[in-house]
Amino acid sequence: MYFTSFLVLSASVAAVVGAPFTFPTADGFPRPNRTQLAQIQQGAGGTLSNAFLPASLKSAAITILELLTNNEISEVAFFTELLTNITTNVPGYDAAATAPLDRDYLIKAISAIVNQEKLHALGAEGILAGAGQPFIEPCQYDFPVSNFKEAILLAQTFTDIALGTLPQVQVLFATDGGGGIRNVPLLGSILAQEGQQDGFFRSVQQKTPSAAPYLTGGSASFAFTALQAYIVPGSCPKPLSTINLPTFKSLNIVNKPMAKNMTLEYSVDGKVSCKDQSVVYLSGQNRPVRVPIHCNVTTRGESLEFTADFPFQAGFANGLTIAAVVNGTTGPLLDPNAVAEVTVYAPGLIEVN
Repeated sequence: MYFTSFLVLSASVAAVVGAPFTFPTADGFPRPNRTQLAQIQQGAGGTLSNAFLPASLKSAAITILELLTNNEISEVAFFTELLTNITTNVPGYDAAATAPLDRDYLIKAISAIVNQEKLHALGAEGILAGAGQPFIEPCQYDFPVSNFKEAILLAQTFTDIALGTLPQVQVLFATDGGGGIRNVPLLGSILAQEGQQDGFFRSVQQKTPSAAPYLTGGSASFAFTALQAYIVPGSCPKPLSTINLPTFKSLNIVNKPMAKNMTLEYSVDGKVSCKDQSVVYLSGQNRPVRVPIHCNVTTRGESLEFTADFPFQAGFANGLTIAAVVNGTTGPLLDPNAVAEVTVYAPGLIEVN
């Protein structure tokens, strides 16, 4: 991943934390009792939905809810670590690092987000349980940040991914003919709530709270692959391989993307063909943009490097753009799911603002 704040987030960078994070949290999450749940709800500013749950779900709906639950649990881990680092003045998260933000306001805001993410996870898991599916236990997580600035940028990025994925989930639940159609309004409320969070993350970085008129769409497969960058391999009690979604090979962006037409440098661990493959960009709610891979592929150590145009001025949106290396060089790709079906390397996460 490459971000326009000059921060490169890679899995090789260890998080700086006050103490190793483990579940359960102090309030019993992910299995709180009634008293603990009431405490979480008070901190979140609202309660779990008591709407009727579907008694059965189609297999695709189960898959997407397993993804959502895993994603929400990872966010609980991330924001709990972040809150601990701030409140215990870990270097990089102390008053100097968070200035000029008011510390009390910041702690209050992130505390609310922690509790809201707990309810998101419990809500998604409740839908699964109501349809007879087993509970999902947390994995171990390693977030590639070492200070407050990096943490807020990462929070913005994975929230951008969620904002692009949730509409796809709504479409699935509305059209699969199962009981999940009842959850479409619930997912809409989560989508709006995550948008509020994203505006906060952007404001903290002194960015315009709303990035663009239409946010970048994605696919469940891209979100699933991105999530695994923060999960310690082999640490999930229920292997992630049981979730019926593909995992793509990593696509790394080497140079700094900017809000202009330019050439981007990529690296992958594998083979790339400028004759048989191309790079596709997803940005805003526009049709996918396909560009050729330049035939200047080079090997550097175990990685293969290549370049492709980044036509930002062709109508790309501020905020998140997703890049993918796909099979094929011609023909239309109508939407993010069509892109995912022919993807080899992805997602390349580009934040331009």
